[in-house]
Amino acid sequence: MTDDTRLRATVPTITELSDKGAIVLVLAHFGRPKGVPSPDLSLAQIVKPYEAVLGRPVRYIDWEGDAANVAMLQPGDIAVLENTRFFGGEEKNDAAVIDRFAALGDLYVNDAFSAAHRAHASTEGLARKLPAFAGRAMEAELVALEKALGEPEHPVAAVVGGAKVSTKLAVLKHLVTKVDHLIIGGGMANTFLAARGVDVGKSLCEHDLTDTAEEILDAADRANCTVHLPYDVVVAKEFKANPPTRTVNVHEVAADEMILDVGPAAVESLGDVLKNCRTLVWNGPLGAFETAPFDKATVALAKTAAALTIGGTLVSVAGGGDTVAALNHANVADDFTFVSTAGGAFLEWMEGRELPGVAALLQ
Repeated sequence: MTDDTRLRATVPTITELSDKGAIVLVLAHFGRPKGVPSPDLSLAQIVKPYEAVLGRPVRYIDWEGDAANVAMLQPGDIAVLENTRFFGGEEKNDAAVIDRFAALGDLYVNDAFSAAHRAHASTEGLARKLPAFAGRAMEAELVALEKALGEPEHPVAAVVGGAKVSTKLAVLKHLVTKVDHLIIGGGMANTFLAARGVDVGKSLCEHDLTDTAEEILDAADRANCTVHLPYDVVVAKEFKANPPTRTVNVHEVAADEMILDVGPAAVESLGDVLKNCRTLVWNGPLGAFETAPFDKATVALAKTAAALTIGGTLVSVAGGGDTVAALNHANVADDFTFVSTAGGAFLEWMEGRELPGVAALLQ
């Protein structure tokens, strides 16, 4: 395990239950074994790191003889069960697998928002079989998300970045009906610029989606949502670390250049937008942030958002793998109101979709 973020996130729930005398059985998955057990994907290997994070002993229980081993546990004991995905029926939400899991416990607590978009046996089926509750991390996530898009304080801004429009079409269509300002960055901004008649040179651009981009812009107009596209950009002839670059107006991109970041003038005006907002939802970087110097726009706007959050004028919620990495890179992740480690679940929530793992808890 290279990153213990998700292990640490479970500590408040696990320790609280253990301290109250519950026998805590941890259900989790790792990788995609597709029902075929494999030593590489065994949860036996997380027991030691988990003990270090929890600061107390953790048992490991294989699915062979699981019931007998669970029966030997004492109140307050914590045990990690083997990878739930070693059962082929886990991802199919199979009744027999649900029954097997349910036979081991009296209550079910879901603390994994990151898996809430999956209707699997351990995330959805079990919640309908046993009395079900949200864990502390799940609770914090749902409270933060409700503040961000459920019942947010307006004006609301959303930053949506990333490489392709195609992966975030549903997000963009949903957000224009929910937010006052939609800030589009990353490679997907090029598709919107192309839809507006801008020649983006050899930039990453989904030219076949310009009509769809136009539809989203029209929908935003109807919903009184202001869409912010970059008007100055940082361009280079090749994508590598620290190549020769130019900062130009979007209408001055040469045929052999590619847009790799948002320019400083646009970032400054986006900062002014955030200063007039009360809520921010962020998913995706503004530029190719992993490669210097194309991290500048993302870092600058993230620092502005963090300062406004610390100042108490902005509720800032961010999520998704690239976003977390970008905020960590800018050293501001701890200054946002809430940063979600969830990827797929966060995106589906931004699309306005019902998450099966959450819906099951609300029953």
